[in-house]
Amino acid sequence: MTGGVTYSLSETVLVPATPEETYRLISDVTRTGEWSQQCHRCTWDTDERGVGATFTGFNRFKEREWQTTSTVVTADEGREFAWSVGPGKAIWGYRLAPVGDGETELTQYTEVGESVESYFRQTYGDAAERQLASRQRAAASGIPLTLDTIRSILAAEASSTTPR
Repeated sequence: MTGGVTYSLSETVLVPATPEETYRLISDVTRTGEWSQQCHRCTWDTDERGVGATFTGFNRFKEREWQTTSTVVTADEGREFAWSVGPGKAIWGYRLAPVGDGETELTQYTEVGESVESYFRQTYGDAAERQLASRQRAAASGIPLTLDTIRSILAAEASSTTPR
């Protein structure tokens, strides 16, 4: 493994909601289990919200289950919501940009850099590179699925509030 950013991934979709509506959904970490491919449940650790707030993610993938503690690093309503995960400090987040009337370009991204590399070397030794590659494959396949699910949730919420 070399220094620098180990990997950075992102995907963007158009969702049928304003940036503010989209932000309300994605920043409610207690709803993460509705769209995440790995995290089936999240709970806030305290009543604090915004930058510095922490939450616990309960994850499962294939035959493995684990918990993570995350810290909100960006909470810019209608623009971006991001958090760092665990001791390695991998960054995950969403960026939002208004499009037309009532739609949003929603980008999910992750950045895994030197601190994650170092943590994986300490934790997994010779298997660190294989473990990181596995996480990268899971993120690359999971991000588009997550975004499609969020788009579906926002579409369903919009249709349930639209007068007939």
